[in-house]
Amino acid sequence: MGRNMYYALIMAGGVGTRLWPLSRRDRPKQALRLVGERTMMQHAVDRLAPLFHPEQVFVVARGEYVPILSSQVPELPPENFVVEPEGRGTGPAIGLGAIHLLRQDPEAIMAVLTADHFITDTARFRRVLTAAAQVAAEGHLVTLGIKPSSPSTGYGYIEQGKGLDEVEGFPTFRAERFTEKPNPETAAHMVESGEYSWNSGMFVWRADRIVEEFQRQMPEFYAQLAEVEAALGTPGYGPTLKRIWPQVAKQTIDYGVMEGAEDVTVIPVDIGWLDVGSWASLPELLPADEAGNVAVGQHVEIDTRNTLVFAGNEKRLIATIGLEGLVVVDTEDALLICAKEREQDVRAMVKRLEEMGRGEWL
Repeated sequence: MGRNMYYALIMAGGVGTRLWPLSRRDRPKQALRLVGERTMMQHAVDRLAPLFHPEQVFVVARGEYVPILSSQVPELPPENFVVEPEGRGTGPAIGLGAIHLLRQDPEAIMAVLTADHFITDTARFRRVLTAAAQVAAEGHLVTLGIKPSSPSTGYGYIEQGKGLDEVEGFPTFRAERFTEKPNPETAAHMVESGEYSWNSGMFVWRADRIVEEFQRQMPEFYAQLAEVEAALGTPGYGPTLKRIWPQVAKQTIDYGVMEGAEDVTVIPVDIGWLDVGSWASLPELLPADEAGNVAVGQHVEIDTRNTLVFAGNEKRLIATIGLEGLVVVDTEDALLICAKEREQDVRAMVKRLEEMGRGEWL
């Protein structure tokens, strides 16, 4: 496949409220160092080489995030950052990225990826992206499914239908339907059947094909997108985008396009994938001690079990005694202590602070 045809579009728009107090309005989760010395954004770009050269990697992000993200990946050309005036969901973000790619290359194939996933088998990840591009070149919409390691209720599921061709050693299937996060009983049934994949939120398709789907399934958004596209490359682009984008309805790519698309191929793959959405996901990435504790930074414990300790300040010691099943996250100006089974409620705490008008902690 020619270098001029395949591009990566990294979606880097989320704030990551469930990773508060480390993630903030001016420091989104993709800019954080959660695993090792590299940030999530840097990991997202690192794992694409050498399949994608820097000029083939695009990033769609809100304007206020572009300075910090671009400083972390200086190898990417500044013009490869596609700026959203405000977040309108994954559907519009992908549409905006697609028209930028089409202007550069009318035959562009795009891999839609995100900056908040962690992938351990990067070589296999690049191989499946190569296989997916071959399927997408034929006009199919391709979604990467993740082979479930447990009956998780935190992910959407994709039902695998008729088996299609094997591509580059990867079996491919017609995607029958997308199911939102199921209850535990349904999830267990899906995993036992062997006919479902987790919905990774990673897609590969021709840019012109996804624009066609917007036209068919989201006609109001398509009309707005066409108006923005007409202004691309002119002095009126910025004002046009700024005027239209707040009127765009918020929509995910799953609800807006994938659930109603008729030609979707799923490639199930095991690439050591994890969606780093909340503090509970971190222990899956980091080594635990004999008592099940995971610690980042300076931590000394007595009788502490099954607890995550994240020290955002390297000079500060966190000492714990007699704790079990907690999440402890310490930053320069805020400390979070929460029961592990309540860590999904961190988002509710952020909302509480918003309601209190305490923006200095957000």
